[in-house]
Amino acid sequence: MILKYAVNGEVKTTGASNEDVLISINQTDNAFTASVSALKEVDLIEAEMSYSQIYTKSDRFFVNGYQSWTDSFEYSYNDKLKDVKKIPGFLTKAFAFDKYGDGFFYNYSKNVFHGFDVSYVDGKYPVFIANNNFKTAYLIIEHHKKENKLVLKSDIKGLNLKQGQEVKVFDYVLTKNIEQGKKIYFDQFETPKAQKLFGYTSWYNHYQDINEAIIMGALNNSTEHFELFQIDDGFEEYVGDWLKIDNKKFPNGLKPIVDKAHEKGMKAGIWLAPFAAEEKSALFHEHKDWFCKDSNGNAIKCGANWSGFYALDISNPEAVNYIKQTLTFYKDMGFDFFKLDFLYAASVMEQPGLTRAQTAQKAYELLRTELEGKLILGCGAVVSNTFGLFDYLRVGPDVSLIFDDVWYMRKMHRERISTKVTLRNTIYRHMFDHKVFLNDPDVFLLRSHNIKLSRAQREALTTINSLFGSLLMTSDNPKHYAPQEDAFLKKSMHLFHNGEVLGVKTSKNIITVTYKADGQVNSFNYYIKKGIIK
Repeated sequence: MILKYAVNGEVKTTGASNEDVLISINQTDNAFTASVSALKEVDLIEAEMSYSQIYTKSDRFFVNGYQSWTDSFEYSYNDKLKDVKKIPGFLTKAFAFDKYGDGFFYNYSKNVFHGFDVSYVDGKYPVFIANNNFKTAYLIIEHHKKENKLVLKSDIKGLNLKQGQEVKVFDYVLTKNIEQGKKIYFDQFETPKAQKLFGYTSWYNHYQDINEAIIMGALNNSTEHFELFQIDDGFEEYVGDWLKIDNKKFPNGLKPIVDKAHEKGMKAGIWLAPFAAEEKSALFHEHKDWFCKDSNGNAIKCGANWSGFYALDISNPEAVNYIKQTLTFYKDMGFDFFKLDFLYAASVMEQPGLTRAQTAQKAYELLRTELEGKLILGCGAVVSNTFGLFDYLRVGPDVSLIFDDVWYMRKMHRERISTKVTLRNTIYRHMFDHKVFLNDPDVFLLRSHNIKLSRAQREALTTINSLFGSLLMTSDNPKHYAPQEDAFLKKSMHLFHNGEVLGVKTSKNIITVTYKADGQVNSFNYYIKKGIIK
């Protein structure tokens, strides 16, 4: 193990205990742990482990992206990860493209696949790696293909140890058998208690253009199949001003909608971005001291959505109190289900003396504590910090009404909107489902209006979401379906409740899925580039 740290501002590197630190290592056949004790006050920077690993050109590399929207596929040997630094700098600065993912703190290399906390290589020399230490430090897993080297980096930057303090810097599972590794790793977690849900969300039909008439109309037209009715973005005056419902759009507020959903036997859901506020919000203008700031004292822009948005600083007690007020406001209104979005914003800046992982963990634990007894769907969240805290997690980016979105967006960051991307994430992140949370694959869309997906693409999206997901949501009104669409929905709902994935195998641009339903084993081929099933 190589440890990088600083004492009184002097950066040092060591592979063994010395006058500054005591390093303790424990290694077994399938696990490795390492701890550092401070003999003086030290600031940790990074710890690294390296292994010889033979890679071949037929290998499949599973790369788990930084947050829930980040593309997370089985890549082939010659594939490359999209580096946000390839985007012209003035665009990245204007739209904060680097803040959506890991581009602002990790340097990409063209011959290296890197991912966070969970990875495997499926091939002649298989390997599975997973991080037990995610509450303290992310494990950045690097596959150096040309050098035949597996490098594991502990993201301990920012962690300050006083004299006498100890911290675990590595704790991971490493096996040469993928299925064995998954079992060892995921069996340690308590099985999530949440149940599969079928529901409606307003976003992928109306987006922010919602009002009381539209939402009440959708609610009144909901079918008996719906178990959840969720209001998405557009009810607030501005993102961040959560205590101000737009009274022009919702003159009676949201409580009548909650009550109506309950009358119809459904859970009531609400969308919030609790750590974010857009530039036009009163919150941002009136309380700029509540927001994360860079070394120059400027608020850190976290993305280009809305009028551009910024992150609340969870080390600021007043900001934390506002987050608590927000969650209580909607709890008291009777909401049962909270879709909490853009959660990566909480850790764009590490809190003093904490790592990036500890900062995210602190933020997500705050949400869980304040929403005790409520269902949480995390979205845009760093994946591992949600383990055991959230009931559901989005496992890919937003679905697009065009299969792979408009052409210029395909050149942007790895968290961009794309049905093509999210379908692959849904398939390859299936290992997490019912192990650490329930997977949300985002919506299915079967309607033929207000959409540019072909019927075959809509049916593939619905089939894959039904089989691989545990939260089946739509923005359609099924009462408007044609008979063929209605029949397909019934078939898909049966698959949602009765299907079981048995295996996934990728060959070039085809993913073969084997599954079991009603005692019968079936399979289909999903064509990645076309977005269809044959």
